[in-house]
Amino acid sequence: MPTEPHTPRRPRGDDAYVIDTRRRVKSPGGGAIASGAGRRDQGGDRNDDGYGDRHDERHDRHNDGGRGRPAAGGRSRHRWRKGRIALIVLLVLLIAWIGFMVWVPMQAWGAVNKVDNIPSGERPTDTSGHNYLLVGSDSREGLTQAQKKKYATGSAEGNRTDTIMLVHVSESGGKPVMVSLPRDSYVPIPGHGSNKINAAYAIGGPKLLTNTVEQVTGIHVDGYIEIGLGGFAGVVDSIGGVDLCVPRDMNDKLAGINLKKGCQTLDGGNALGYVRSRHEDPLGDIGRAARQRQFLGALMKKAATPSTVLIPWRYKSFADASAAGLAVGRETGIMDALRVLQAMRAVSNDEGLSLSVPTSDLAYRTNGGALAVKWDTERAKALFKALKDDEPLTEAPAGTTVEGAKNS
Repeated sequence: MPTEPHTPRRPRGDDAYVIDTRRRVKSPGGGAIASGAGRRDQGGDRNDDGYGDRHDERHDRHNDGGRGRPAAGGRSRHRWRKGRIALIVLLVLLIAWIGFMVWVPMQAWGAVNKVDNIPSGERPTDTSGHNYLLVGSDSREGLTQAQKKKYATGSAEGNRTDTIMLVHVSESGGKPVMVSLPRDSYVPIPGHGSNKINAAYAIGGPKLLTNTVEQVTGIHVDGYIEIGLGGFAGVVDSIGGVDLCVPRDMNDKLAGINLKKGCQTLDGGNALGYVRSRHEDPLGDIGRAARQRQFLGALMKKAATPSTVLIPWRYKSFADASAAGLAVGRETGIMDALRVLQAMRAVSNDEGLSLSVPTSDLAYRTNGGALAVKWDTERAKALFKALKDDEPLTEAPAGTTVEGAKNS
C-alpha cells in the first residue's frame, strides 16, 4: 500500500515554538529526521543526546541575566572586589588610629605649662648623650580643699621639691640611667651659700635648681620636666592605678596612708602617699627616693600596657591628666619628654639603671644645726663624670644605692 505523503499539521495558537538546531540526517526512506530520534523512541523519557535540549538549558541559564549559577570568572571578580573593599576599610581605620595616637599627645603637649629654667652665666659644656632634670614639686596648686584633706597634703604655701632626679639617655649604647638626688642633699647653691638642694627650688624656682644641679654635677642639663601634686593623683587614676609591691607595712598619717606589705594596685591617693612618705622609713630621704624611682617605673609600665594604649578614652585621659600637672622648660620639646618616658619604661623592665647618688652620711649636721645628707664626694664625682662623658654603664657604680629600682 503506497505511503501517503506526510502533511505538516497547521500549528495552533497554543503551540510553543522551539527552534531545533540539531543536526539532521537522511532517513532510509529519504526523509530528514533529527539525529538521535531512534534513541528517543527507544529511551522513553530521555529527551537529549548530550547536544540537544539539556545543552540548550545550560546555555539559557548562562545568559539569563544572572538568575542561574554565575560563571566562574564572575565569581572571581566578585571575590576580588569584596577583598579590595575590605582592604581599603582596614587601611582607612589604620590611618585614623595612627592619627589619633599622634594627635592625642600633641594636643596634650600644647596645654603643658612652660617655665624658664635656663641659667644665666657660664654653664657646663654640652656633651654626648641627653641629660634631663625630673622634678616632683609639692606645690598644692590645683588641689581642692577636699583633695588636700583626702591626700593629707596640708596647705603649706610656696613650692618645694619632693623629688629630684637626673635622667641620662645615652647615645653610645649604654643603658638609660635615673639618678636620685635626695632633697636633703647638702650642696652649694650659687649665690646662696650651702644648703639642702631643695632650698634652691624654694629660693629661685626651676632656674636656680637647674643652675645648682649643673654646678654640683658638672653636667649640662638639656631639658627640665616637673610634675606637681595637683596632677599626680589624677595621672595614676587615669590608668586605673599602678601595681606596686609594698616592701613593708606602712602607716604614715602625715602622708595619708596605711598600707600592708605585699603587691597591690594603688590608686592616686595611696600612690601619692607612698612616694611622699619618709618619716616612717628607716632610710629617710634615701628610702623615699628609692620608692619614687620604683613608682615611676611602675607608672610607665602600666601606661604602656594595651589596656591603656588601645582604649581610646583611657589613652586620652592619661595624656590629658599628665599635661594638667606638668611643667616643662621653655627649651624642652616633646622628643625630650619622650626620651624621659622611654628611660623610665626601660627601668621598669630592668633594661635601665635606677640609682641614688653615693652618700657618706645620712645624718650630716650642718653649720645651722640641721640634719642633711652628705654625698660621698669622690664616688659622686666619678658617677657624674661617667654620665657627662656618656660612658656606657651596664651596672651600678660602686657606692651607689639601688634599692627600689625594681617593682618586686
